[in-house]
Amino acid sequence: MTIEEIQAKLEAGIESSQVTMEGDGCNCSAVVVSPIFEGMSLLQRQRTVLGVVSEEIKSGELHALSVKTYTPNER
Repeated sequence: MTIEEIQAKLEAGIESSQVTMEGDGCNCSAVVVSPIFEGMSLLQRQRTVLGVVSEEIKSGELHALSVKTYTPNER
């Protein structure tokens, strides 16, 4: 899975999001900014993002994804 594919999947799976990626295809980090994170705990935000790519993580296609989340107002 390429970094571009991961970014596209996250942007499609998280409403009104802007995703910035770093790293390589299987070990990467994502900064996700979306208004849906408003009022969510950090754990809820992490679960939301990782839920979008859970199948890729389970299959081993994506080995590690570090996630930072923000609302537009926090950025």
